[in-house]
Amino acid sequence: MIDLDISGGVWTLTLNRAEKANALSFEMLERIAEIASDAKAARAVIITGAGGVFSAGADLSAVKAGLATSDVWERVSGAIADLPGLTIAALNGTLAGGAFGMALACDIRLAVPTAKFFYPVMKLGYLPQPSDPVRMAALIGPARTKMLLMAGQKITADEALSYGLIDRICAPDALMTTAQALCKDICAAAPGHGAAIKAMCNGPALD
Repeated sequence: MIDLDISGGVWTLTLNRAEKANALSFEMLERIAEIASDAKAARAVIITGAGGVFSAGADLSAVKAGLATSDVWERVSGAIADLPGLTIAALNGTLAGGAFGMALACDIRLAVPTAKFFYPVMKLGYLPQPSDPVRMAALIGPARTKMLLMAGQKITADEALSYGLIDRICAPDALMTTAQALCKDICAAAPGHGAAIKAMCNGPALD
């Protein structure tokens, strides 16, 4: 359910459970964390999904078994955020719920025009992953973060772009080629050069 392609220094991780809108199980999240932990030598990592939805968030049956409060979500987003290479979320469709963590942990977020964005923790009675509100507020500010997390708003790709939640809207047939093109310079650079620039851009680490 998690596919991995490694080509020319770019690791492409694909959520491949399209029949379930790429809803995330504990096993899928463990595999993503494992791949991210192993990707330290990658020049770039692209995360995308199969089908028309990036991810519907947590698998509801797994939520009932305790997934909603598992530390695996933070291990996934933490492992992605710690990668020294360029990380890109290529959002092939809607991003919902706990799947926000891996997208927020990436350096760049691309999305197709039909993507929607919502994180219904208020309605469902769960807390968001601890790092998600911090990373989201750093991108779009506290008020807009509360629009999503507290007011339960679902926003369009155009709104997400205007907020700063995503960085570019791409036609579906151009999404992956755009993501791959963004990786060209870091793949051609001297080893460690990209990591040095990323560290300068990131500034002090989140507490």
